[in-house]
Amino acid sequence: MGKWLVSLLENANTLADIFEVVKAAVRQTRNENRGGLMLGLADLGNHPRGFLGAFYPVGTNIIVMNRNPLSRIKDSKPELFKPYVFHILLHEYLHSLGHLDEREVRRMCIDISIKAFGEGHLATRLAANITEYIPNLAYPDIAWQPESTDIELVDDFDRSSVNYIT
Repeated sequence: MGKWLVSLLENANTLADIFEVVKAAVRQTRNENRGGLMLGLADLGNHPRGFLGAFYPVGTNIIVMNRNPLSRIKDSKPELFKPYVFHILLHEYLHSLGHLDEREVRRMCIDISIKAFGEGHLATRLAANITEYIPNLAYPDIAWQPESTDIELVDDFDRSSVNYIT
C-alpha cells in the first residue's frame, strides 16, 4: 500500500497537500474520513520538557497547529518537515474522527504510518518516538505566551471537502 503514499508525501508542497496524504492514509488503513476541517497556525511556544505540536478542540472543525516547531525544523533539519507535519496532522485528524484517548491515538498513528510508509520511514519513526526529535522541533526555553496566540487560518486547507464552492 505504501509506495504511492510515500510518493504522494514526497511530492506534497503545502500543509494542505500533506493533509490530503493524511486523509488518504486513514481512508486506506481504517476506512474512516471526514471533511470540512480548517487548519489554524498559532505561536504556542514550546519547551523541550513540554512539547505541544497541535490540538483539536473537541466538537469543532479546526486543528490548531503550533507554528514554532515548523520554524525550528526549517532552521535545524528541513527533511523532518513533511514527516513531522504528516504525523501531527494525522494525530489531530484521528481526534477529529472521534478517537479521543491519547494512548489509542498514538498507537493508531504508529499503525497507520507503518502501513502507509513502512517501519523505516521518518514519519513512522516520529510516530514511534517523537521525543527523539524534540531537539529539532523545540527552540530552547521558548514558553507559550498567552497574549501571542493569534490564530492564522490556512487558506484552501481541506480541499477535497470544498470542491463544490465556486
